[in-house]
Amino acid sequence: MALINRNNVDTNEMSFMDHLEAFRGHLVRSVIAILFFVIIFFIYRNWIFDNIIAGPLDANFIGYRAFCKLGNWLHLGKALCMDPVAVKMQSNTFGGQLFSTITMCFIGGLILAFPYIFWEFWQFVKPALKEKERKNVRFATFWVSLFFFMGVLFGFVVLAPFTFNFLASFQLGTKGLIENKPTITDYFDNLMNLSLGCGIAFEMPVLAWVLTKIGLITPRLLKAGIRYAIVIILVVAAVITPSPDVSSQMLVFIPLFTLYLLSILISNSVYKKEIKEAEEWS
Repeated sequence: MALINRNNVDTNEMSFMDHLEAFRGHLVRSVIAILFFVIIFFIYRNWIFDNIIAGPLDANFIGYRAFCKLGNWLHLGKALCMDPVAVKMQSNTFGGQLFSTITMCFIGGLILAFPYIFWEFWQFVKPALKEKERKNVRFATFWVSLFFFMGVLFGFVVLAPFTFNFLASFQLGTKGLIENKPTITDYFDNLMNLSLGCGIAFEMPVLAWVLTKIGLITPRLLKAGIRYAIVIILVVAAVITPSPDVSSQMLVFIPLFTLYLLSILISNSVYKKEIKEAEEWS
């Protein structure tokens, strides 16, 4: 793989150690970017926790207000209105709050530094591509970052309220013998999984572009699997919504299924372009 060093010197004959050194530089700068945001998060940790992280536990959280307004606009009454989770979290170890703070700062730093991390990764890979391939993916950092942040916001604003309401209201038995007392660690784990999980899931269109480009999938394959995709997405929507109400489930199903359809369109566009270029070459 041909790479270009920081002094813009052609390095077609770079050895393995040279490549490793170049990668180390990109990795170090990425870590520095993460640590920069980690420090910012730690300085403003109390404000960030009260106003952002604990948002799904607040009655004025944007997700609750938006769903309720949407339900009224659709003439569904209070079908989409949810009450915030009425629980008080606990820390059952001496260092529980400290370690949770470190986790919060690190994950927050990783999310905010994601565009720069990907840009560094892209600078490492890009020299190995042909000039034509570089032109085709010159906005890669923008699109990858855009879909990632859209996914994180979707997980935080949409899925988190639904998920916490469902989990907090779920009861085993009918005598009320079990009381939910979640820990701050449990809350952070769930919130992190939802936000980062959706951030990765929203890369589906980008992944479809890449896999079609290298020939691992085709639009025909994605179209053939659309029925299975519908079933899987419906099951996911039914599990994470707080009630069997169809309108609530559709709020989760529609964005995820739209991403799948978008992936088909992107795959189809790339596939046709590849076929056309192959015909012109032959």
